[in-house]
Amino acid sequence: VTVISPEEMAILLQMARDIYPHDQVADQFYAVAVKGYDVAEKKDLVTAGIAEVNAAAKALGHADYASIGWEEDRVKVLQSIEGSTFFQTVRSGLVTGLYNQKEIWPIFGYQGESFSQGGYIDRGFNDIDWL
Repeated sequence: VTVISPEEMAILLQMARDIYPHDQVADQFYAVAVKGYDVAEKKDLVTAGIAEVNAAAKALGHADYASIGWEEDRVKVLQSIEGSTFFQTVRSGLVTGLYNQKEIWPIFGYQGESFSQGGYIDRGFNDIDWL
């Protein structure tokens, strides 16, 4: 990290794991997904947002978000702030920040775009062995 604190980055990383939990996806991919918040333009948003997350954790009886051991309890904290600008910004950024990483597509069984190879009818339409 260069702009935000390591503690703020750790909370962003944990939030990413709690918002889109995939046990089989390594932390490095979540770190790539939230790295975009380590810029001067987003520092105020992150600092205020982390303060909001910690305040919500305290309101639910915890010292702060980082100290909550159970995922279920962290999710309750996030649910209590899910309407906030900070939460919505992080959640929506994770959609592309996490799932656009080609390195994790095989974990989910996604083979990538198929248009250039004739479409899914000819390539993978019946490969749905995970359902």
